[in-house]
Amino acid sequence: MKKYLILSFLVPTLFSCSVAQQASQKKYADLLTESSAKAHLTTLASKEFAGRGTGQEGGKKTVEYIAKVFKDLGLKPAVNGSYYQPVALEKQSYVVDNFSINNTPYTNGKDFFVQGNNNSQAFKASEIVVVGYGIQSEKYNDLAGQDIAGKVVLFLNEGDPKDKSGNSLVTGTSTQSDWSTSRFKKAQELTKLNPAMIIAVSPQNTEMIKRFGSRLTGGRFTLRSEGTAANQPTMGIPVANITEEIASQILSANKTSLGQVREQISTTGKPHTFTVKANVDATMGVKKEEFNDPNVLGVIEGTDLKNEVVIISGHYDHDGVLPDGTFFPGADDNGSGTVGVMELAKAFAAAKNDGKGPRRTILFMAFAAEEKGLLGSNFYSQNPIFPLANTVTCLNMDMIGRIDDKHLEGNHNYIHAIGSDMLSSELKQINEKANKDYTQMELDYMYDDPKDPMRIYYRSDQYNLAKHGIPVIFYFSGLHPDYHTPNDTVDKIDFPMMVKREKLVFHTAWDIANRDKKLVVDKPLPTTE
Repeated sequence: MKKYLILSFLVPTLFSCSVAQQASQKKYADLLTESSAKAHLTTLASKEFAGRGTGQEGGKKTVEYIAKVFKDLGLKPAVNGSYYQPVALEKQSYVVDNFSINNTPYTNGKDFFVQGNNNSQAFKASEIVVVGYGIQSEKYNDLAGQDIAGKVVLFLNEGDPKDKSGNSLVTGTSTQSDWSTSRFKKAQELTKLNPAMIIAVSPQNTEMIKRFGSRLTGGRFTLRSEGTAANQPTMGIPVANITEEIASQILSANKTSLGQVREQISTTGKPHTFTVKANVDATMGVKKEEFNDPNVLGVIEGTDLKNEVVIISGHYDHDGVLPDGTFFPGADDNGSGTVGVMELAKAFAAAKNDGKGPRRTILFMAFAAEEKGLLGSNFYSQNPIFPLANTVTCLNMDMIGRIDDKHLEGNHNYIHAIGSDMLSSELKQINEKANKDYTQMELDYMYDDPKDPMRIYYRSDQYNLAKHGIPVIFYFSGLHPDYHTPNDTVDKIDFPMMVKREKLVFHTAWDIANRDKKLVVDKPLPTTE
């Protein structure tokens, strides 16, 4: 009887505490507002911030902006008194100083594009050797008896040559040979014959240039410790990929055309190799530059469990400005997630100032160079400011501001919560409870499917924490037609939904940062990218 009497007093007390705690938690979540989100995002997606490109002025302005927000909120600098963790980056780009044929200048990324890893050097020639399809096989060999060392050669970078019946002259059947199905084989085998330069013409080159333009000349970023990726084909001899239009101009000197070359080979069933008079004048090669675009880190120190760390993150970089002046605002990708990080920092900072700060330390982190291959998060995972063993979770926001193609005609009240049960059986439950209690959205798990062809789980920064055994959630509103285009603008952001998604991350983080026990890690590490 006495036992039940004690419980009758305890239950109302516990209920009262729970209600008070929820009210307090909701009070700080309500500091996340549409007006504040819009103000931040309008700035980050403006022309002044120039697409927040890695290694560009817009990126520099962005990190200064985020660091100022962190400082104004009272977050502590995390890196030896600084908000910046410089990321050791190297950019390797192929620079064409000039490229002309028969005194007609052509522009890299507009008329052609180059693949190569040679140091900058001059290329001059008075003729071009046309080597058909560039195939060297036993049954069909465009290079038989040819010495192309030190010469400029041109080949048709397309399917196998065909006979009158439409069969491959290499295989003798309708099946293409690996000379055509292997992307780099023709050029790689030609380099073994030591030409000075290779010119490849393909019907696809025009479409490549139209689709990617200046992006083809933008270069490749890596961490300086990584260097050139081992699986990336390297070509010391440059390959200039030209359009059929330019090839026709070259061949006109011999009163022939690409169509006639193809026709002669098809009719005779034999290679057709010949020389064209042409003045080639080019200077081009690889340029390497070092950059140190930083991750931006601000900390709210925990109380009794301050040695354990919760990461709230999003990458701030986007595609910047291309050499041709094309500007990518990146409002959704990932201005929205960057704003989410700053807004959650505001809410937790307010709680801290009111004496209701988190038990665990919260690290707010805006990652650099995500668009270049998750480089900022990779660098942090190799050089953590807080021990990874003490890192409880990473809640990452990457594109939380739009309605994706899947939900456009249906329910807009949703979020993709990716990877929540990949490593911890508890994390998904906590996120679902936070959603049930506070935000009531559809939690879409379509991208958790191991057979997801997009492999979204592996394509944002949280993966670089997950691969070290840290439970993660990737909050993502999904893909849309403006993804990685200049049309990813602020006017298309659904701010009510963006803020609701921020609130879900807040409530999930609040629970994890204040619960008694650290999240369990009871599932195996992801095994593949």
